[in-house]
Amino acid sequence: MFDKSSNLSTTVALLKSRANKFSIYGAMIATVTIILATLFSSHQQYQQISFDTLLLVQKNNIVLWLLDAMPFVFAIWGQYAGSLMAYEAGAMVLDQTNQLRLETSSLEHKALHDTTHDPVTDLPNRTLFRDRLQQALARAQREDHMLAVLIVELSNFKEINNTLGHHNGDRMLKKVAARLRGVLRDSDTIARQGGDEFAILLPKVDSTGSARKIAEKIHVALDSPVEIEDLALGIHINIGIALYPEHSFDSDTLQQRADVALYAAKVGKHAIVIYDPKLDQHSPQRLTLMGELRQAISRDELLIHYQPKLDLKNNRVSSMEALVRWQHPSHGFIGPDEFIPLAERTGLIHPLTIWVIDKTLEQIRAWRDNGHNFSVAVNLSAHLLLDHDLPDLIAGKLAHYEVPVELLTLEITESAIMADPRRALNVLESIHDMGIHIAIDDFGTGYSSLAYLSRMTVNEIKIDRSFVMQMQENKRDEKIVHATINLAHNLELSVVAEGVEDEHILEHLRQMECDTVQGYLISRPITADEVLSWLEASPWSY
Repeated sequence: MFDKSSNLSTTVALLKSRANKFSIYGAMIATVTIILATLFSSHQQYQQISFDTLLLVQKNNIVLWLLDAMPFVFAIWGQYAGSLMAYEAGAMVLDQTNQLRLETSSLEHKALHDTTHDPVTDLPNRTLFRDRLQQALARAQREDHMLAVLIVELSNFKEINNTLGHHNGDRMLKKVAARLRGVLRDSDTIARQGGDEFAILLPKVDSTGSARKIAEKIHVALDSPVEIEDLALGIHINIGIALYPEHSFDSDTLQQRADVALYAAKVGKHAIVIYDPKLDQHSPQRLTLMGELRQAISRDELLIHYQPKLDLKNNRVSSMEALVRWQHPSHGFIGPDEFIPLAERTGLIHPLTIWVIDKTLEQIRAWRDNGHNFSVAVNLSAHLLLDHDLPDLIAGKLAHYEVPVELLTLEITESAIMADPRRALNVLESIHDMGIHIAIDDFGTGYSSLAYLSRMTVNEIKIDRSFVMQMQENKRDEKIVHATINLAHNLELSVVAEGVEDEHILEHLRQMECDTVQGYLISRPITADEVLSWLEASPWSY
């Protein structure tokens, strides 16, 4: 054990010995000075140096008496000053040693804390959560009660993180953690699993229904928007639930089955899903699809279908929309509703969108070589919209395929713009300055539309199909469509109405002076090889 008094005594003795050494040097110098002064005085007064003259000089010269006292003064002063300095220095060394010991202990505690807690939210991490889950399972087995594991994922966190930056993404996570702490009990454990995923341990629940009820409270707590950078950002969550002993008896399997339930929530209609054995059959396929989608992009195994648009002013088809499709060699046709969200979650949406732009421009060039100047619209992901290099990338591809800028339209959603308005508007302005047409897709389904519409350098808005398809039955939708058309025309923008599936809606839109329509009445999406033959057989000119 560390002996403070012994350490201080040793330090004082060492420093005191060094201080005393210099006081002895001072006394010796003073003695030599006295001897030299006495010899000099004897020679000056008596012109000789002898024992008798030296005694006479010492006896009669008062100044020498003062010099004689100097060695003793030096010795006494040196002893006192040396002791004082030694004790002060020793105390300082001891204080610094204690401070270092405290800092070392604090660092050890922090290092231990960091190994079991998330650095952003200060919640328990995956390791600590697993340990607490194992302890809770042991207790539940002894006391014969149920427990539940909930996996909560923020479905739009990656978009927020990529568009607003990691700093604001961390702020979002801290706010979410605070809300989770507020809604749960002190006995519950909340852990951050990493990324946008949280795990919650309910060590004691009465039934499956009570676990679901807590999940619903969590959903309500996270439903209201979070204020970050003057933006009200909505939190969209999915929750998967697994229970002991109904679904598993061990911690790893329990978490894995909560993950299966979570995925079912993400791809299904319900935000909260309790594990069911029937859900397991889809898990291996989903994991395989993640890798196969990346390969499909790199190997050109995806397809692009084109949906024609009808210009109502002259009844001509001169433009289309490019829509990506996946004909999987084993699973058959996979709809975009299944693999596009997968691409967004795995970060593949960026290379996928670039691939679509590349193939679309290649097809436009092929049609031009056959004498057809079709304008084609491509949907742009939010990730690319916030990429400052996007205008240069598109300019390079247009030059490579020798495609005029007016034959390419980029469709963006309101939500993509709202994620980071300033940055998005700068990128849009650069694209617009190149002469590329820009359209707002699904207009009316986002938020802050009117606030930003006058500032956005766009050419066209597309009215979402949800308003168009119900025009005949719902007069409110009809008024919204009509008002949107008038608004766009007053802003000198053209209008495309999506979801046109019967003649009545087509004629109604024509009376409203809508510019262009798109939907199954005109044509379903078709392959590039089918476009020319369809045009020849269709009632629309081109």
